[in-house]
Amino acid sequence: MTTTAETLTPVASPLPQRSRVAKWVHDTSAVFVREILVVLRDPFTLIFSLLQPLVFLGLFGPLLDGMLGEGSIDGESALQWFLPGVLVMIAIFGTGMVGGNLLYELMTGAYERILATPLDRSSILVGRALKEFAPLVVQALLITVVAIPFGLAFYPAHVLLGLLILGIFGIGLGSLSYALGLASKNREWVFWGVQQSLIFPLLLLAGMMLPLEAGPEWMQAVSKFNPLTYIVDAERTLFAGTMWDSTVAWGLLAALATCAVGLWVGIWKVKRTI
Repeated sequence: MTTTAETLTPVASPLPQRSRVAKWVHDTSAVFVREILVVLRDPFTLIFSLLQPLVFLGLFGPLLDGMLGEGSIDGESALQWFLPGVLVMIAIFGTGMVGGNLLYELMTGAYERILATPLDRSSILVGRALKEFAPLVVQALLITVVAIPFGLAFYPAHVLLGLLILGIFGIGLGSLSYALGLASKNREWVFWGVQQSLIFPLLLLAGMMLPLEAGPEWMQAVSKFNPLTYIVDAERTLFAGTMWDSTVAWGLLAALATCAVGLWVGIWKVKRTI
């Protein structure tokens, strides 16, 4: 009996779908662990990033109290109203600047070495984006706890939901920041120019520091197209002790939409990167 070459050659079978999913999960977790270890090895960066929000609370809060006279907005304490805006500011500045770190990796060639690994391209972006969730939530929680002795009414379940909304939003914004970093390769000024040109108008049009009701009608109209407006409103509703409200639902929807768009754009850009 003769054995042909055809019978000796193994037939390549397609990789099972479950194995592809398992590999993607493994790759994503590997990228996440790598990124989070960088943060843990340099905790001073995380600690230093808490200083600016605390300065805002310590200096701007009393000014807001003085402006309001009795220190309340719609019957709520100024701190109860102002702190959610500060937490959104943390999300914006923290996750909106991560593309700058990617620019450094591009200049040093570290990112190209990551692309040369057998990691799935989409897992590189998703793992990095998920890394933004943990530091953001920890920072927001710490600042909330610090504000309790100064008169903040603490509603644990409501605050946790608010932090979840912030985390989802941070994943999307971080993904967009990474995509902008990739698009700005070898042109660092483009990243910082676009980033700075967008962040401050978005914050001001979200009513982060002052109520939008005090602004002109055109500003109130433009704010309706700003996803941050709905997230800030949702955070303030939750921190005021109300959970089952349409404002919270709109904020969660805005965070999910930002996350979906950010991941889609980020994954698309990573896959197109050579």
